[in-house]
Amino acid sequence: MFIPSAHAQATGGAAADSGLASIVSIAPLVLIFVVFYFLMIRPQQKRMKMLQASVAAVKKGDSVVTAGGLVGKVTRVEDAFVEVEIATGVKVKVVKATLAEVTPLGAKPAND
Repeated sequence: MFIPSAHAQATGGAAADSGLASIVSIAPLVLIFVVFYFLMIRPQQKRMKMLQASVAAVKKGDSVVTAGGLVGKVTRVEDAFVEVEIATGVKVKVVKATLAEVTPLGAKPAND
């Protein structure tokens, strides 16, 4: 009674247009997520895999940097720990998971 008949009726073309409009409105979000994945998430996953592989393959004589910033040479490797010599005669036991960088035995620094 209170609703005029013109407002109560829906047009036939509006239902088809609303499906297309919802896809078009979601497309930019999907595009942003895809770009975000290829530019940020995927490269980070690659770096993490490389770091995990190098930490698992750490051996005596490798140069390492810990997450705390200690730089030293590996003197002993255990299952979960690594003994690192940070100065002549100063050895520190470090958890393997806290290694941030591993430089193999044969690599030389760029400055030398």
